Amino acid sequence: MRRLLVVDDETLVADTLTDIFRKNGFEVRTAYSADTALEIAREFTPHLLLCDIDMPSRDGLELMSDIGRELPGCPILVLTGFYNRLTGVHERAGTLQQPVNILTKPCQPVELLREVTIMLATA
Repeated sequence: MRRLLVVDDETLVADTLTDIFRKNGFEVRTAYSADTALEIAREFTPHLLLCDIDMPSRDGLELMSDIGRELPGCPILVLTGFYNRLTGVHERAGTLQQPVNILTKPCQPVELLREVTIMLATA
């Protein structure tokens, strides 16, 4: 079973994404902050990280760097509603070994599932 770590500070978004992926056969863990996500990732060793960028305290860009350093084989799918942060995401992605793809909110579940499936198949 493919392991997915969902990270978003908006609990409704994170919980909804978790439900979508569980119903589609993924083993999913959920975090509502970058700090908690890193702790979970160390134990859970996800096959893919799905993360938001704008979060309080440490943001998704910092989490991407941490995951890149600690789990270089874990692809990252960024899901963000802040278009003004896309340049920073692209710049950070260029410094990482693993693939990083970006989807913008709102995003249909079928699009998310398709992107995750493609990323996992090519990882």
